[in-house]
Amino acid sequence: MTVPLTIVDSARLATAPQIDDFAPQKTPAARLPRADVFTRNIVRGVFEVLAGVREVEQLARWTSEEVYRSLVVRASLAKRARSARGVPVPRDVHEIRNVHLFAPTDGVFEATVTAAARARTRAVALRLEGIDGRWRVTALALL
Repeated sequence: MTVPLTIVDSARLATAPQIDDFAPQKTPAARLPRADVFTRNIVRGVFEVLAGVREVEQLARWTSEEVYRSLVVRASLAKRARSARGVPVPRDVHEIRNVHLFAPTDGVFEATVTAAARARTRAVALRLEGIDGRWRVTALALL
């Protein structure tokens, strides 16, 4: 038996949340913290994870799932490499030298970072997207 749709029911349906309302929502840059400060902090955190002084789980909320998985793999490989040496080597502390930002659209930044340590200088490229009221790293390349 079918029940006819009344005016009250159709009004309720019009105001009901849509499926897209539960998907990740883009956030404009004006409602987010400064991208340069976030970039410095997240890159510092990535270097600390690779050095073994920070747990990779601490970066999970700031990264996409794909970036998080690649960080887990790299952290695991770095840990194995440190243990294979047998002799403790002093950990490099990376100094963030330069941060360059480019905004292709509102709420998205592409950044390049140079960081110097005792023995080597490294480059990092990342993409930040404003999602659900916070910056998220959706792409990360560490050279």
